[in-house]
Amino acid sequence: MYGAIIGDIIGSRFEFDRGNKTKDFKLFTSESDFTDDTVMTVAVAEALMDAGPDADEKTVKGAVIRSMKKWGQKYPYAGYGARFINWVLTDDPEPYGSYGNGSGMRVSSVGWLYGSLERTREVARWTAEVSHNHPEGIKGAESVAAAIFMARTGSSKDEIKAYIEEEFGYDLSRTLDDIRPNYQHVEDCMHTMPEAFECFLESESYEDCIRNVMYIGGDTDTLGAIAGAIAEAKWAVPEEIIAQAKDYLPSDISDVVGSFTQYVK
Repeated sequence: MYGAIIGDIIGSRFEFDRGNKTKDFKLFTSESDFTDDTVMTVAVAEALMDAGPDADEKTVKGAVIRSMKKWGQKYPYAGYGARFINWVLTDDPEPYGSYGNGSGMRVSSVGWLYGSLERTREVARWTAEVSHNHPEGIKGAESVAAAIFMARTGSSKDEIKAYIEEEFGYDLSRTLDDIRPNYQHVEDCMHTMPEAFECFLESESYEDCIRNVMYIGGDTDTLGAIAGAIAEAKWAVPEEIIAQAKDYLPSDISDVVGSFTQYVK
């Protein structure tokens, strides 16, 4: 889960097209911070740990809703979209047909918790459907969780690419150099997932993947959370980067991350 959170923190100061699209930058500065991507990643992880590995759809969705509302209300100014924060604050939240990339940025824990690709995709779908129940929103969550599962269980980058293209229909033929010139901040799954996957596919380490994100720009905190989550599953996050990132996290978030790390061992 550190892979997603650190990608969020590093990407936070470059989102909204504030970077100059380069791989040469300092990973952490005084301008870096966690955002809603981290808050919701922690919320989903805590919910799934509470629900247990064999929980049914109703149990998972209930736990995810309660946890996302709890954490969202605890950190209401973390940078949520307008419709999502309204969902967080309402007494009886209902899915609202979103195809925003929030469904993919918060799903990383799902890729670590289950023993099969089928179960991983099923639970990822449930975590999306509570709010992002548009087919593209669901696809975004499933595809990210599937890639994480495949990466952590030994699939090659070529195998992951082939599966994502075949199962989800994303165009992964463009290189980062193809994407970079005209890519701008966008928050839908259709223009986030393929780009995040390509940042991973053209990388050779966790840090290289995160630098690829800043190289193309766009919604860099969310791209960093998604691509970083997959890269962590493939290569792990260097301990020195984790140590630096911990300075940006409040104790309650760190506690959940620590519990999750122990839970999946």
